[in-house]
Amino acid sequence: MLRTRIIPCLQLLDDGLVKTVKFSSPQYIGDPINTVRIFNELEVDELCFLDIRATQQKKLPDFKLLKNIADECFMPLSYGGGINDLKTAERIFQTGFEKIILNTAAYRTPEVLSQIAERYGSQAVIGSIDAKRDLLGKYHVYIADGSEKIKISPVEWAKRLEKMGAGELLITSMDKDGTWNGYDTTIIEKISEAVTIPVIANGGAGDIKHFKPAINAKASALAIGSMVVYQKKGMGVLINFPDKSAIAKEIA
Repeated sequence: MLRTRIIPCLQLLDDGLVKTVKFSSPQYIGDPINTVRIFNELEVDELCFLDIRATQQKKLPDFKLLKNIADECFMPLSYGGGINDLKTAERIFQTGFEKIILNTAAYRTPEVLSQIAERYGSQAVIGSIDAKRDLLGKYHVYIADGSEKIKISPVEWAKRLEKMGAGELLITSMDKDGTWNGYDTTIIEKISEAVTIPVIANGGAGDIKHFKPAINAKASALAIGSMVVYQKKGMGVLINFPDKSAIAKEIA
C-alpha cells in the first residue's frame, strides 16, 4: 500500500467529465459513471470531483449525479462546487460523499466552512486554494474558478482556512494545471510549512517522476488529473492509473 495518497482529481461540467489547461479550454473526457467503474477496477484509493462552473453559474450541485457516482464507487469520495451553505453540504454527505471541498464559499461566507466542520468534523472539510503567479513571481489567490482575485496571500489564506476548521488543504497551481510539467513545489512548500494540517498538491502532474519533488515539498497527498484521463500528453482519452509498485519505487 502506498504511504502517500495519490488521488485522481476529476472535473465535472454539464454532467460530463472534462479536463482544463490552466483553468480554461475544458475538453470532454467522458461519462463520470463509466470512469468510476474503471477506477474501481484499478483499485484506486480515493477520488475527488470538482464541478468547475457550478459557482460561476450559480448552480447547485447535481445531487442525482453525485448519488449515482457514490452508489457506483467503492472508494472514499470528495466533492467541490456550488456549495454555499450547510444544507447543501448535508445533502452531499447524504449522497455518500465523505468530504466537502470549499473554495469560493470559504471566502465569501466563511461561517459555512466552520459550520460544516463543527457538524461533521474537520476531517470532512477540505479548504481549496487556487494560486497563480503574476509577472513578478508573486503568488495570488483566485476564487470562482479562477475568475476573481482576492487580496489575501496564499499562505495567509491557508492559515485562515485551518483556523476556520478545514482538516486538509487542496492547493492547485493555476499556472501548472493541465501542463504535464510537474507540480509547483514552491507554493506547496510555503503553505505546508505554514500549517499543521495535510496539504494535497494539485496541478501539473504528468509523470510519476513528478511525485517525489512534491513529497519533498511536504505535500501529504498528490492529486492527479491529465495523466489519469489521457494516454499521454497530446494523445487521446484513456482512463488509467499508474502502476502502484512503480509509484512506490519512485517515491521511496
